[in-house]
Amino acid sequence: MKTVTKLVLATIVLPLSLTSVSAYANSGKGHGKPEHKEFAVDPSLMRELDLSPEQQTQLKELRNTMKNGLKAQRQENFAAHQAEMQANREKMQALLLAESFDKSAADELVRAMLDKQAEHKVMLLEKQHQMLSILTPQQKAKYVELQKERDEKRAQKRHERLTKN
Repeated sequence: MKTVTKLVLATIVLPLSLTSVSAYANSGKGHGKPEHKEFAVDPSLMRELDLSPEQQTQLKELRNTMKNGLKAQRQENFAAHQAEMQANREKMQALLLAESFDKSAADELVRAMLDKQAEHKVMLLEKQHQMLSILTPQQKAKYVELQKERDEKRAQKRHERLTKN
């Protein structure tokens, strides 16, 4: 197999297979984690911000609104989303099984899939922005500081795991 073909296979098949495995793994019970975690701001960090009762109420209402909106959106678009995923799988299979590799068709397919992911990510960022806009400037500064500390701890743990092996 040519290197280009291997590279395209890796960039298309690997993310899709990981997404499928992740979706399958998360299809069961939440194991105590929030059901719609993707738009949630880290609750452990929010607890350390000394939110006022009014802010807590606003956040709770916003989370419920987002959760219900996302659930309704998923239910509304389920069939179309499934059909789109199936069509993409069929296009990938046609590309992979063709006599010769069509790089332009592969680029087009991958770009369309990435555009869809980008739309989703923008929606998530918008939801996170709405949640963080409830905070005061001092709370936002503290949130950034706490997030940096958490990220540094995680990076240190990753580094220890990598150097351990």
